[in-house]
Amino acid sequence: MTTLTTDFGPVELTLDDQGEGRPYLLLHGGAGPQSISVFAHQLAASDHRRVLSPTHPGFGGTPRPDRLSSVADLASLYATLLETLELDDVMVSGNSVGGWIAAELALRASPRVSGLVLIDAVGLEVDGHGVADISGLSLPEIQALSFHDPSPFRIDPSQLSDAQKAVAASNAASLAVYTGSPAMADPTLGERLGALEIPTLVLWGDSDGIVDSTYGRAYAAAIRGAQFEILPATGHLPQLESPDLVLRAISTWSSQ
Repeated sequence: MTTLTTDFGPVELTLDDQGEGRPYLLLHGGAGPQSISVFAHQLAASDHRRVLSPTHPGFGGTPRPDRLSSVADLASLYATLLETLELDDVMVSGNSVGGWIAAELALRASPRVSGLVLIDAVGLEVDGHGVADISGLSLPEIQALSFHDPSPFRIDPSQLSDAQKAVAASNAASLAVYTGSPAMADPTLGERLGALEIPTLVLWGDSDGIVDSTYGRAYAAAIRGAQFEILPATGHLPQLESPDLVLRAISTWSSQ
């Protein structure tokens, strides 16, 4: 647990910090911190990386100050984290809503951020290719949209403990607060992304049923010089379903 002094007051931030080398800030999406925990270890174990993976306040049963209530607020929080830890040459990466937060953090033009990796990110408005509204769907239906092959990741909701159900409810409530609407989009983001001047890699699962590859191509097109790569047989959570493909893509791109 790290306590940060911010414009929102003191914020207690749960932070996993592992490995040594170039720092990577790895941001989870609405699926919660467990959706990146294994990948964070894999990323840290490859190519001498230090990986910092925070839990967004409110997720995983963690406290969330009332004033911390938007994606932009989370971007400010993580900018403060980089300053507090005095990190330089940081690669910021995020999946889904975590990608949106990562993009907003990069737009703050901090000299501490040197690169951006967006993995099936949301936050953009793309006509005819919006983010799927999962608010009324069952867990199996959400999993079917999230994975190329959901069978290894299936969870029986009836087998969840009360504590697990409470965490899932807090995750959903926090996601709703931060994103503001099921659309999960900021109409100003597309135009603002044109100001980014740092190397950017956009990775996309070809079987993503939450945000399709056309959406991903639009994300890359909005960022000058961004590289776009499709990941085969992969859904919305590549770091879970195809971690080797993600690691290979990041290593190849970062070595260019």
